[in-house]
Amino acid sequence: MALVTNLGAKKPVVIFSKSSCSMCHSIKTLISSYGVNATVYEIDEHPKGQQMERELKMLDSSRPSVPAVFIGHELVGGPDEIMSLQLKGKLVDLLKKANAIWV
Repeated sequence: MALVTNLGAKKPVVIFSKSSCSMCHSIKTLISSYGVNATVYEIDEHPKGQQMERELKMLDSSRPSVPAVFIGHELVGGPDEIMSLQLKGKLVDLLKKANAIWV
C-alpha cells in the first residue's frame, strides 16, 4: 500500500481514477468546480496502475477501487463519501482545511 498512500500524501487532493469511468469523471468535475487543482492518476493508463488498483482494494475492499479520493493526505473514500460530504455542505470545508482552496 506504500505506493498509493505515498502518492496520496504528496498533494492536498489526489484522485485515483480510470479514464473510462463515468463516476470518476463526475467526481473529478465536482472537485475541480471549486477551483481545486487535484493530482489525478488514471490507473488504466499508468505504468503502475495494476499495483495501484490492488493497493486501493486493500485499503477498502468493500467498494470499487476507483474513484478514490485523498484530501489532506487521508483517504476520504469514493463517490458515496464525496457526494455525502457535498450534500451535507462539508466538502468545501474539508478542501479548505487541506489548503486545496483558499476561498
